[in-house]
Amino acid sequence: MVGETLLRRQADRPTVIKIGGSCAASLDLRRWTASVAVCGGRAVVVPGGGPFADAVRVAQPQMGFDDAAAHHMAMLGMEQFGHALASFDRRLVVADSLAALRRARAAGKVAVWLPARMAMKAADIPASWQVTSDSLAAWLAGKLGAARLLLLKQVEVSRQPMAVAELVERGVVDPAFPKFLKASGVAAFILGPADHMAAPAALCHDPPGTPIVSRRMSRRKPAPDIDPGWTPVRR
Repeated sequence: MVGETLLRRQADRPTVIKIGGSCAASLDLRRWTASVAVCGGRAVVVPGGGPFADAVRVAQPQMGFDDAAAHHMAMLGMEQFGHALASFDRRLVVADSLAALRRARAAGKVAVWLPARMAMKAADIPASWQVTSDSLAAWLAGKLGAARLLLLKQVEVSRQPMAVAELVERGVVDPAFPKFLKASGVAAFILGPADHMAAPAALCHDPPGTPIVSRRMSRRKPAPDIDPGWTPVRR
């Protein structure tokens, strides 16, 4: 009975899927969105900033507005991308609060998170370009008690577990991501282009992609199996 209750609680925890802004220009974006849309009630999408946040980066040195304004504007850029994603499929709905996210899941929909309302009120989220949609996705995953975090990106990554510090060094994730991921206590994975269509499989306890681990793996030894040999970044 205890085991059944635990499995039921785990099944109730959503998977947070961050669709990177770099995917915005991909011809496969609609297919990837459709593959996520089948996960109604079990997934929450975090949109990247894409070209909308890039416009803020370009405008800031030209106009001279401060980082607080840029931070807010970049999150509104995420919201623009989120509205675009939600327009592709009626099974996706936008949500800007924990209550709205819960309502979307209860209705069997996939919620697309609009971050500004929640993140602008959060004292633990600094107004800095060091914090991008990757960190915000990890932050939300912690708030939701998510089962896992998937980062869909337009980068090719190793099939072996990768240390979070190495991903920062390569510019795959933002500098603040390790802190936010550790605080969330959520297991995280990176999905390159070849893995994007496999995202729904992660909801069936078969995570695709590359596990993100807390420490660098020894290059002299073969990479361990995902379960139980790898150690996810935890609280």
